[in-house]
Amino acid sequence: MHIKVGIVVFPGSNCDRDVYHVFKNILKVDTELIWHKRDDLRGFDAIILPGGFAYADRLRAGVIAAHSPVMQEVKRLAKDGLPILGICNGFQVLVESELLPGAFMRNDTLRFICRWVSLRVNVDSKRSPFTRLLSNDQILNIPIANQEGKYYVDDDTLNLMHKNRQIVLTYTNNPNGSLQSIACICNEQGNVMGIMPHPERASDPMLNPLNYGNDGLLIFKSLLAYLGCDHHA
Repeated sequence: MHIKVGIVVFPGSNCDRDVYHVFKNILKVDTELIWHKRDDLRGFDAIILPGGFAYADRLRAGVIAAHSPVMQEVKRLAKDGLPILGICNGFQVLVESELLPGAFMRNDTLRFICRWVSLRVNVDSKRSPFTRLLSNDQILNIPIANQEGKYYVDDDTLNLMHKNRQIVLTYTNNPNGSLQSIACICNEQGNVMGIMPHPERASDPMLNPLNYGNDGLLIFKSLLAYLGCDHHA
């Protein structure tokens, strides 16, 4: 089955090529970089918003990118059920676009944090296209790299998120000060997911000299399994 994955590129994105490498060269998937001014995304089976510093994180992280022409099309596709994944800065863009609830603040340390972290899976495998190969309580090792990675949401919304099983991954040792150690969430339908750690940096054996594994690849392989490409799993 032929599938095509699109990776949105904003001015200031710097992880777009990394995600492209994983899909194109490791998973052998038809992959295309999408400039943020593009307003027609027909023909794609999934959309990825990569990490980086879109528009240099002016005003606040993700807020300017959220108003790029491409995001109107991303919103339409999200409403239609297409799998959408935001990584780090891409997660912030999804929040600012109101495709995901909550907000991001500066880390408790007030510093940029770049290191490997452990994450716990909090949902069943069928909750999202990006969790198909994950199991509840499974531990993943994936690196983070952020300064505004502290996730926050009001109490009423948080209770609703728990009820709808929208909290996908939590930190085992909260590095940012995120509310309830939240590292990854999805929308109510499950097709839109935002993750603060970088799974693309835990997807190539050449990038894991400390033998942390390739746990990030499970998230991308989950998407392919959802789309019917089980031979990649």
